[in-house]
Amino acid sequence: MSAPNFIDYVKFCSRSGAGGPGYLHFNREKHNPNGGPDGGDGGRGGHIILRGNAQMWTLLHLKYRKHIIAEAGERGDAQDRTGASGKDEIIEVPLGTVARKADTGELVCEITEDGQEVILTPGGRGGKGNAFFATSTNRAPDYAQPGEPGIEEWIILELKLLADVGLVGFPNAGKSTLLSVVSAAKPKIGDYPFTTLTPNLGVVAYRDDKSFVMADIPGIIEGAAEGKGLGIRFLRHIERNALLLFLIPADAKDIRKEYDILLDELRKYNPELLDKKRLLAISKSDMLDDELMTEMKKELPEDLPVVFISSVTQQGIMALKDLIWRNLH
Repeated sequence: MSAPNFIDYVKFCSRSGAGGPGYLHFNREKHNPNGGPDGGDGGRGGHIILRGNAQMWTLLHLKYRKHIIAEAGERGDAQDRTGASGKDEIIEVPLGTVARKADTGELVCEITEDGQEVILTPGGRGGKGNAFFATSTNRAPDYAQPGEPGIEEWIILELKLLADVGLVGFPNAGKSTLLSVVSAAKPKIGDYPFTTLTPNLGVVAYRDDKSFVMADIPGIIEGAAEGKGLGIRFLRHIERNALLLFLIPADAKDIRKEYDILLDELRKYNPELLDKKRLLAISKSDMLDDELMTEMKKELPEDLPVVFISSVTQQGIMALKDLIWRNLH
């Protein structure tokens, strides 16, 4: 998925259809010149509906749709005929899409299943025709209801990637390289900060034809929760991951300090992220001997599973997959 094609935030005006008006009509026929009321009800206005699509990974198709408008319902007719409902406007979105009202930030819905449908902006109800109001004491009502107006509101859609494992680390920690080694994903790789500007997903093959999904999140820097670097724009993707894999290079000045900084940024963004299972992989470990690895482990939290890996030499890659699978299942 290339950077220009990955869109995870859109804002648009959602306008549902107005309900059709009820019909004011009396049955006047040759053999029945004083027939009763027979005006039918107006049709419902079209809804704006979100539908989950497991084959989609981006909100790119909505980037330039600033107004999404559903049809109005049609007027009722004589002989108690109800007007046609307005055509619903269905918006297909990737799984993991969250909808909020732009003015209040109120959560409208979350789309997590393929084919799941949620009415985002409901259409107006059709008005009642005069036949509806006929009673034993009012046999000839000379009024009918107008249809309800549609709703116009600004909606924000945010995509939170659904992945089993989220890679967390500073820029240049080797996250993209690891993803390219363990999966068929081909993220951009370079020896400079913020090579990864959009999240990348890769399916990691495991033993006995099993697999899991890994997400490479753009690098976090100290102060990300306050908007520094790429800020919190991509931290929301971590919320959907079942497991967080922290990646710190072996040549870091202080591995424990870097781990604590990353953890603190997640805590500032959303304290609930600290409830997720966490693993630590020390990358570029081909430059270490057994003695150095043992010393490094002593400086890390005792309850934190650690594995030493090298994406270049494949050292520890299978051990990492085993560790991830055990913690996922």
